[in-house]
Amino acid sequence: MGVVAVFAVVLGFAAFSGSPEPGRDPASIAAGEVAPAAGELPLSNTYTTVDGAPQDSAAASKTNGLVVHPIRETPVHDAPNGRAIARMESKQIGDTWLPVIAEESGWVQVLLPSKPNGSTGWVRSADVERAQTPYVIAVHLKSMRLELRRDDKVVGQWTVGIGKESAPTPTGRTFLLGAFSDSKQKYSPVILPLGAHSPTHDTFGGGPGTVAIHTWPTSDVYGTATSDGCIRVPPDALDQLSEVPLGTLVMIDED
Repeated sequence: MGVVAVFAVVLGFAAFSGSPEPGRDPASIAAGEVAPAAGELPLSNTYTTVDGAPQDSAAASKTNGLVVHPIRETPVHDAPNGRAIARMESKQIGDTWLPVIAEESGWVQVLLPSKPNGSTGWVRSADVERAQTPYVIAVHLKSMRLELRRDDKVVGQWTVGIGKESAPTPTGRTFLLGAFSDSKQKYSPVILPLGAHSPTHDTFGGGPGTVAIHTWPTSDVYGTATSDGCIRVPPDALDQLSEVPLGTLVMIDED
């Protein structure tokens, strides 16, 4: 997987924003609909909502570090050999890498980047390539601490800023979706969007309200709950986190 790639896009001040590429339909599929053709399925990305996606049933559990990259656009199903509910592209914010949370013969269950938070789906094993990440990013909201773990050993820990009471940082397990730079802002040289969204902001700054990890111009925000849901980290934390492979699990809890 290597180091995360950096792309230039438009960003809001506290949560990922911007506009989907032309032709990307953010509409959902209603549960119980007749299965559409592959091209009519909604994309599963940070801009979309996918109805009928199974919810993550083990949101506090670690994985074994397996991540997958679609080698072609592929349908996302609600179960192995089940109903197609969306489609997944090989590139979103850079290459698409998704954490695997379960496997069955010929299928992998992955966390999705689309709404609602905690959405999962099944894709065919034949449509993905596999890799392993040794990292886990753990965010503890009450203590406002972020830990970077490699092979279950803490290799970095920092005091961070989190979402305020009216716009909390969502809990559960998500993942590192991408990395990009934005020349129109000066608060963070790189922004790391996650596969999770604000529970209170449907949009932010014109975008989909995606929660991200980024720095801030002043250090007084660390140890405070003052963001609109994003996780504000010191510059040295961002330096290390920017080297973490895409698809790496991010565990956010109330501790």
